[in-house]
Amino acid sequence: MIHEVQVKPLKVLPDDRGFLMEMLRADDPFFERFGQVYITGCRRGVAKAWHYHRKQTDHFVCVGGTALVALYDGRVDSPTRGMVQDVTLHSPPSQDPVPLLLKIPPLVVHGFTAIEGEEARIINIPTFPYHYADPDEYRYPWNSPEIPYRWPSEVVRGG
Repeated sequence: MIHEVQVKPLKVLPDDRGFLMEMLRADDPFFERFGQVYITGCRRGVAKAWHYHRKQTDHFVCVGGTALVALYDGRVDSPTRGMVQDVTLHSPPSQDPVPLLLKIPPLVVHGFTAIEGEEARIINIPTFPYHYADPDEYRYPWNSPEIPYRWPSEVVRGG
């Protein structure tokens, strides 16, 4: 696992009305602060990649479809520098496999694609609100040779 990347298994509580699933709590051991909540979607065959943040920590939870989240540790001082990793995030109400919250620390480059269904939808709970005038977002092309990760063959474009 890339240093400081964490996963939290999420408990789905089904009943005769549907289900409930908590995602992030202020009493989670890794909770830092709340910035905002937003949802993002990515169609199958497209990589929404690559980017990183200098200050912000992301917390991803898939709420529709299945997402393949790819990570690259380019941090100079990290014990896992140069490592790539991917994590599959399943959406509720699935309990097998269990949905996960994926914590992505600052400076870890990341992106995602849908691997089941037409689209994957991720809720992100970052530690800072988005600043439109000065965003904490730095990008690489989805197929950058600087990142030693290869998307599944069905991914034919990105951004």
